[in-house]
Amino acid sequence: MRNLDFWVIAPYFNLFPEAVAITLKVGIGGFILAIILSIIAGSLRTRKLCKAVHFLLAAYVEFFRGTPLLVQLFIVYYGLPSFGIKIGPMTASIVTMGLNSGAYLSEVVRAAILSVDRGQYEASAMLGYNSLQTTMHIILPQALRIAVPSFMNGFSSMIKETSLISVLPVVELTKLGNQIYAKTYHPFEIYITMAIIYFVMTYSVTFFAKCLERRLSIWVN
Repeated sequence: MRNLDFWVIAPYFNLFPEAVAITLKVGIGGFILAIILSIIAGSLRTRKLCKAVHFLLAAYVEFFRGTPLLVQLFIVYYGLPSFGIKIGPMTASIVTMGLNSGAYLSEVVRAAILSVDRGQYEASAMLGYNSLQTTMHIILPQALRIAVPSFMNGFSSMIKETSLISVLPVVELTKLGNQIYAKTYHPFEIYITMAIIYFVMTYSVTFFAKCLERRLSIWVN
């Protein structure tokens, strides 16, 4: 067994900050889009709307939950140009990650809304709130507090899933690691370094989530 030599990565250290920044940009951008989509889709799926709307929302959720993220990336970046829709690799990555995670998180939002006590609706009606005001000011704030742990877990997963965008012309952390490996032929040193960087990013999210949960639990109590 040959000796490990982590110093082979040293000449490429200056490339890591930009790769990590791209990874975070895609992860954060996709997460923001996912939050917006999940709140809209999750809220609408708890309401009595026409069957066409429910069908479209269900189709969106089931398609993105039932197909691989990698295939979705290929469809958005390589497939849409066939219909005259050209999207840059960064935009395609953020949009696809957002659509994918939005489908999963919409079920979290829907379950959280349904878990809110029905008495809240009756109380808001007595106060003269209409349906939209009840949802926006009474139900959603309570539901989102319930959904926070799942949202943070989704964000942590999204950071790790950004490794899949290495199949696109985007030099994020995983693609950078592959490029360095192609030049140095030191796979263990490179990929263990990447794993440590991913761990630091995801653990930071986990730590923030725990702090946020504690603050919310104090506020609720």
